[in-house]
Amino acid sequence: MALKQVSSNKCFEGFQKVFEHDSAELKCKMKFGIYLPPKAETGKCPVLYWLSGLTCTEQNFITKAGFQQAAAEHGLIVVVPDTSPRGCNIEGEDESWDFGTGAGFYVDATEDPWKTNYRMYSYIKDELPKLINANFPTDPERMSIFGHSMGGHGALILALKNPGKYKSVSAFAPICNPIQCQWGKKALGGYLGPDASKWEAYDATQLVKSYSGSCLDILIDQGKDDQFLSAGQLLPDNFIAACTKRKIPVVFRLQQASADWLLKSLGYDHSYFFIASFINDHIKHHAKYLNA
Repeated sequence: MALKQVSSNKCFEGFQKVFEHDSAELKCKMKFGIYLPPKAETGKCPVLYWLSGLTCTEQNFITKAGFQQAAAEHGLIVVVPDTSPRGCNIEGEDESWDFGTGAGFYVDATEDPWKTNYRMYSYIKDELPKLINANFPTDPERMSIFGHSMGGHGALILALKNPGKYKSVSAFAPICNPIQCQWGKKALGGYLGPDASKWEAYDATQLVKSYSGSCLDILIDQGKDDQFLSAGQLLPDNFIAACTKRKIPVVFRLQQASADWLLKSLGYDHSYFFIASFINDHIKHHAKYLNA
């Protein structure tokens, strides 16, 4: 499958690149970012996939997270896909910020008019890794996944639905129980139809209740002052309770507030400032399991 390089920038002795390709799964052109560490020049490297959140493209993470130095030090290739198909000319795809363009939710849609293009789950699980492994110096046996918000949801479900495929998983402020929150109900209802029982196949809290695969050591960071946490969109407590019941290891870190110079309480929110603050911890988490 042909790749077209969109950009390339030297970064910590490696390269931050963006490519475009024609996706057979999504039936449109797609872009992805890829960081190639210095070690990629001389040998195969493990691959870490990042899934971004609502409204994002491949640009948000590669320009705001500040992950490249840690990725270079650990010799990790980091792949950052877009969050949805684009330009499919589907009626209504650009009407909402939380559904359609920029909001693929990492599911395979079954409802018209979405089912032809909105197949982000299969794109991330199958098509993109095959493309990456065929064109870059990767070690296909060493692959992990992480993400933020909607992308955190995507990372968790991909790891839980495919035992052994990913060596590790982590998330920043993930949507943990989408069948119980408004974001999830809108997206899953739109892509999968009104039968809520079908939504459970893409809900991390539901999936963990029946998970019987290889051991997963899950790391989740959550900002205490995240506006979407208080709004009931993320629901990490539900996921933690399900993991505890099944004795699945999960490290959940509620990142606390600190005092500023005016003695006001300031906490971590849902933004990329929060992600950048703890991204090195997540890179180290994955490097441990990827033997990097």
